[in-house]
Amino acid sequence: MPPQYAYQRVAEDLIKRIESGEFPPGSRLPSRAELCEQYEVSSFVADRVFLILKMQGLTESLPGAGVYVKENAPGQ
Repeated sequence: MPPQYAYQRVAEDLIKRIESGEFPPGSRLPSRAELCEQYEVSSFVADRVFLILKMQGLTESLPGAGVYVKENAPGQ
């Protein structure tokens, strides 16, 4: 298996956590700064992770409030 980029590793982990119910619909995901600290990645990587989750229909961003798990997200 080829090595993963950091953003893929973090996105896959968050997807698993969403699907497991750790982050249920309507819950707020960790902030960019929290992701950077938890996963030891750059803010660029954290932004890319949020973009991937949004493109997969799992999250929505509320300006100034954070990123939240969408109600009726795929896999819920």
